[in-house]
Amino acid sequence: MRCRILLALREAPAHPADLADALDISRTRLSNHLACLRDCGLVVAVPVGRRTRYELADECLGRALDDLRTAVVDVEADRTCPDADQKGCC
Repeated sequence: MRCRILLALREAPAHPADLADALDISRTRLSNHLACLRDCGLVVAVPVGRRTRYELADECLGRALDDLRTAVVDVEADRTCPDADQKGCC
């Protein structure tokens, strides 16, 4: 779930209620995940009036997420493991 939150925030900063709706999870569960991500320094809470908006802590994190998605897609498409048929690993 935390990966999905990070990817959603990669697209645009969001308020918790909007994130919960978009990701189809409870606000309580989302709040717990956001607290963890905030404590890890991956997201920041930005006060906007009486509400709080969340965004990635650094734009470099967004680029790293993009790079990771690209690497995963490349590996999935490549499947060069010589033992894949026997081991079912790839």
